[in-house]
Amino acid sequence: MENILLQIVIYLAAALVAVTLASRLGLGSVLGYILAGILIGPIFGLVGGETIQLQHFAEFGVVMMLFVIGLELEPKHLWQIRHKLLGLGGLQISLSIAAFALIIFSFGLPWQSAIAIGMILSLSSTAIVLQTLTEKGLMQSNGGRSSFSVLLMQDVAVIPMLALLPLLMIPELASDIASSDLSNAPLNNHHSSDHSGAGNHSASGDHSGASLLDGQSGFVSAAVILSVIAAIILGGMFLIKPLFEMVHAARVREMFTAITLLIIAGISYVMLVVGLSPALGAFLAGVVLANSEFKHQLESDIEPFKGLLLGLFFITVGAGINFAILFENPLFILAITAGVVLVKGAVLYLIALIFRLKGTSRWLFTLSLAQAGEFGFVLLAFTIQQQILPAELSAQLLLVIALSMLITPLLFMLYGYLARRAAETRDEVEAEEVDEIGPVIIVGIGRFGQIVNRLVRSTGIKTVVLDNNLKIIKLMQAFGYRAYLGDPTRPDVLNAAGLKTASVLMVALDKPEDALRLVHYARQQRPDLHIVARAQDRVNVYRLYHAGANDIVREMFDSSLRAGRYVLENAGLTPFEASEAAQAFKEHDRRANLELALKWDPDRPVSDNKAYIDHAKELEQELEASILSAIHGQRKDKD
Repeated sequence: MENILLQIVIYLAAALVAVTLASRLGLGSVLGYILAGILIGPIFGLVGGETIQLQHFAEFGVVMMLFVIGLELEPKHLWQIRHKLLGLGGLQISLSIAAFALIIFSFGLPWQSAIAIGMILSLSSTAIVLQTLTEKGLMQSNGGRSSFSVLLMQDVAVIPMLALLPLLMIPELASDIASSDLSNAPLNNHHSSDHSGAGNHSASGDHSGASLLDGQSGFVSAAVILSVIAAIILGGMFLIKPLFEMVHAARVREMFTAITLLIIAGISYVMLVVGLSPALGAFLAGVVLANSEFKHQLESDIEPFKGLLLGLFFITVGAGINFAILFENPLFILAITAGVVLVKGAVLYLIALIFRLKGTSRWLFTLSLAQAGEFGFVLLAFTIQQQILPAELSAQLLLVIALSMLITPLLFMLYGYLARRAAETRDEVEAEEVDEIGPVIIVGIGRFGQIVNRLVRSTGIKTVVLDNNLKIIKLMQAFGYRAYLGDPTRPDVLNAAGLKTASVLMVALDKPEDALRLVHYARQQRPDLHIVARAQDRVNVYRLYHAGANDIVREMFDSSLRAGRYVLENAGLTPFEASEAAQAFKEHDRRANLELALKWDPDRPVSDNKAYIDHAKELEQELEASILSAIHGQRKDKD
């Protein structure tokens, strides 16, 4: 007991110090956790063999992370990104395997080993990348969503990879797996158990142990797997709600946490038994529950556990790095690690070009996925057992994978630098790809546009938000709103946002010239489109009216009208009289604006337009009469 408490103190203290310092220095919490593991492991030797057991436990944090991410994705949205899943994800895996296999084969290794290493290095770190994307508010960006699609496809691809690896076995390989000394290799726990089948895997994909479907025919296996997936979907749709209602009726707060953990652990175990990824099962369950009214309750209950377990996972990664192998041949190991990042980055950049990711989204996609990942440990352990790779090479690859994960936060820092440089140097905003259109387009998301967007979305109507301010777009994305970076006055950006199919265009730009140009273009392209525009003053109202706007709202009008009503209420009028006066003013002003717009001449100042001025004076007299009539009428009715 004393030893356990000491280990708890060591892990928590190291995490507290390292993560705090790393965050202060802008390095991110992931790098802080890994550095904490390095400090208490290889450097000071404060932890040892218990890291293996801890890692099995900590990997459950990856499962929880995918569950929480699934909660944020509605099934409809998941279906919408299917092309990215198969296109981006499938192409990344295929090209990465081919590139690594060709390079490794050219160095004289057997083709079986070359393909196996290609599979291992093609996978990225789901845990580190998703955690960092979420932390930095990049998950909702175009590059972040593309990276997520690739990671999800990689998790799915682990299953067929494990099925294919036994076919690459090299009978004449002289390595003696039983006598190989990999006890100090990072994450060596993945090959410490029986890997005789391609089935079971622990939280992050550990395929140790025997699957229930081992030895079964392909037809039986497929039927069982489809049945399990169907059961998870149907259970999420019809059983979870009454279960939560029952727990809610008990009014025991901790039971919500218990049932959430039960759902995740239960689904993970079932997926493990049939040889599927528990992380994938948890993600699927999260997606099914994304439309549930208990969504936010589930997320809040699981968040603390997810954060702590993920932190512990990263610490064990750092603690498991075998620096002895690094010190034996540092230049070779570092060169291999750099080569892995460069080759994978080149493949990702090529894919970003093919799929037309632009600007900072292209760099985010490239740099965020350029490392190897924790699933690589699983495949590597399996290749050792199947005698596909020699023990010495396997130990070196284990270290390369760990080091590439270690430098991932630095790659995100490089992305941040490139994004800042791009924002400072480019004259024209590089538009993001709009991957989801809706009936309402809102252009400009300042204080005015934000209120309109919140109101419309709260009714269930989808909006597409465009703005050329990178800071505002990132802020909106951090709060979970779908907003896209781009110059909305450019026809290609506006058309990409769905101008041809939209029902309403809301123009809330700060610059009147930009708003006028946008309204004029939209009206030319869509005579039937209803355009609502924000105006700064009366002259701006007239310009927008002639450009084709249907409804024009002066940005200060409604708030000024409400303030005037408060003044009237405290200056002797009853609240009802003040309200009627304000309403009469509003109706008269709307009619007056329309009449004055017809007399306004854009080629000369208002002060030189006698017809405009004379009519404005007439309307002002009518205004006073209409308001007095409204007030006196109410008093007469009251009497």
